Amino acid sequence: MILKKEQMKTSTSAIGFRSLWLSIAILFALTISANSSSLIQQSNQALKHISPCGSFVSPTDKNIQYIGRINFSNPERPYFVYPGVQIAATFQGTSLRMMAKPGSGYFMVQVDNAEPFKIGFRGEQDSIVSLATALPYGSHRVHITYCIEGYELRPEFRGFWLDKGCTLLPSPPLPDRRIEFIGNSITCGYGVESIDPSEHFSYESENHYYTYAARTARALGAQYQVVARSGIGIYRNYDGPKTGSPDNMPNEYPYTNYHDKSQLWDFSRFTPDVVCINLGTNDTSTGTADQKKLEKAYGEFLKTLRSKYPQAKIVFLTGAMLNGKELNIVKAALDKVADDAHKNGDEQVYRFDMTPQNGDLMIGADWHPSVWQQQKMGNELTDYLRGLMKWF
Repeated sequence: MILKKEQMKTSTSAIGFRSLWLSIAILFALTISANSSSLIQQSNQALKHISPCGSFVSPTDKNIQYIGRINFSNPERPYFVYPGVQIAATFQGTSLRMMAKPGSGYFMVQVDNAEPFKIGFRGEQDSIVSLATALPYGSHRVHITYCIEGYELRPEFRGFWLDKGCTLLPSPPLPDRRIEFIGNSITCGYGVESIDPSEHFSYESENHYYTYAARTARALGAQYQVVARSGIGIYRNYDGPKTGSPDNMPNEYPYTNYHDKSQLWDFSRFTPDVVCINLGTNDTSTGTADQKKLEKAYGEFLKTLRSKYPQAKIVFLTGAMLNGKELNIVKAALDKVADDAHKNGDEQVYRFDMTPQNGDLMIGADWHPSVWQQQKMGNELTDYLRGLMKWF
């Protein structure tokens, strides 16, 4: 087919016109796409910093009750590492949300008298978790317990969100009875949520809330403080040199947080009626222990405790993971330290041995006490302390 000159002009014009519109359409689409991408990026940025509806409560609110070793150098972001740190408050409204640093780990929460439950701040953007919704409008009580070891995570509490217009209310006073627990992985709750001794450590299976220490305090109606770390010893940490480990309990004890020398602990902030020390399992681990160094370390640590707490009763414990030769070594060392204290006029030093585990109550991760073994230990210690302290 042969096109005439006029037809060729018309065809060429039409092609040019269509090309022009196609170019405009493509340019418009690219502009819309770029703008959309920009809006999406802006939206994503906004989501990282979005504020929930409601009333924010700062960690500095005078109605928040704190228990345990907490560093308040930044009062808007108090941080802590030991399990058993507690935050309590009484709030108005129908709901409650908690803010914490993303990656802070796990907490146990009890609202009013309901069954306690676990929450987690594990994701990179996990900063707000709901603790209660659809409650009857009114006054409610929340009690939060940090239930893992946090020295690697460095958890921070960053406040609460309440219903719009609601506030925290004055809380009832904390119990007058006070206990301090000093210990190792058994006190931390290592592996307590596992029933497989071949399973290794995980934050998911650790839960201090179910330990003998926490159970004892709840049963006795006492507030309590914990200084404990897995693997730590009175002079030698797990699998450490026979001569001793530099980051043992006596060397870490003066500081607010484990492996953090930035702040000395103010011992006036918590004065216990009784101190329970459950150490020695790691000192005698892997078949290496120096009996004399063990005795000396216990004796020196007793002097430290007595200088901080002149009136407290001090109870040296043996835990459920000690058996056989290792149990005998620790018992002998503790008996000697207690006897020497009595001879020197300190009659407020005591000894108590909890039943060694034998597997009939299951075994937790890495051969640690199961939740049922911890319950048995708690029952034993509760009965002992109730009589010792006359807390009936």
